Amino acid sequence: MGKPAKEQLNLQVNGEIVTLTSPDKPLWPKHNIVKIEYINYLTQIAPYMLPFLKNRALTVIRYPHGVGDERFYQKNCPDYAPDYVQTVLDENINYIVCNNLPTLLWLGNQLAFEFHIPFRTSDTSRPSEIVLDLDPPSRDEFQLSVDAALMIKEVCENLRLKTFIKTSGNKGMQIYIPLPENEITFDESRLFTQFLAHYLIEREPRWFTIERLKKNRGNKCYIDYIQHAEGKTIIAPYSARGNEDGLVAAPLFWDEVNQSLKPEQFPLTIIQDRIKNSGDPFKEFFSSKKKQPISPVIKALKEKSL
Repeated sequence: MGKPAKEQLNLQVNGEIVTLTSPDKPLWPKHNIVKIEYINYLTQIAPYMLPFLKNRALTVIRYPHGVGDERFYQKNCPDYAPDYVQTVLDENINYIVCNNLPTLLWLGNQLAFEFHIPFRTSDTSRPSEIVLDLDPPSRDEFQLSVDAALMIKEVCENLRLKTFIKTSGNKGMQIYIPLPENEITFDESRLFTQFLAHYLIEREPRWFTIERLKKNRGNKCYIDYIQHAEGKTIIAPYSARGNEDGLVAAPLFWDEVNQSLKPEQFPLTIIQDRIKNSGDPFKEFFSSKKKQPISPVIKALKEKSL
């Protein structure tokens, strides 16, 4: 007798069939999260997550046995992908573009936990947003990223720029500045991220650094303005992370960003109820893009650098 077939479910999703294999497979043992619960999370979070994945060349990190040591990055779309999975060719890599719920759930079944996206859509060479990564040495120093975020928000408010904030899902935070489409280049956005990073260091040199080598940072929070560049990626809002705590890169309301905030507050088990009870902190992200007066800021920075 042969081995019994592994249990699988065929899900009807928006007119497509998504096959779910091993639905009871443990993924995050610490929270007793099995695969079917992860698929349910992706289904519920899709209306809030998919807009950030739309038309972007996707890099995923897959965890074939759930969280643990074994993981691998996937950029190229595999030959066995269903027909509903869209792709885009960029520098000889056939990237998946996650534009629909069936694709999102198919990736979930492939145990893609982390969804990393570039700062631009695939139909433009210009950034759609500025994201500044605030990276403390460990979760014990998470408050440094809180302090950095609040200082950056203050600067941006003075420039009449609207900002959004999320946890990284690990040990830091990421601050977002939506941009009008096709208005500024990556080189121009670098002027602004560099300006913000240097402002923080001048204001609190004991807390912040732009030192790239970890061994030279001490206990300072790394302000990673170099990460915002063509070809780089960032964890997508609402993506899970491959840590044992099952944390999510969780969008926050600004009034939550205070001294009591901790990244451990946002495992994927609470995110659906959080949105249901409090709403989506990134709700106005896309509608705010056209209103951002970023061009005068870039112009002033260019004049200053002459």
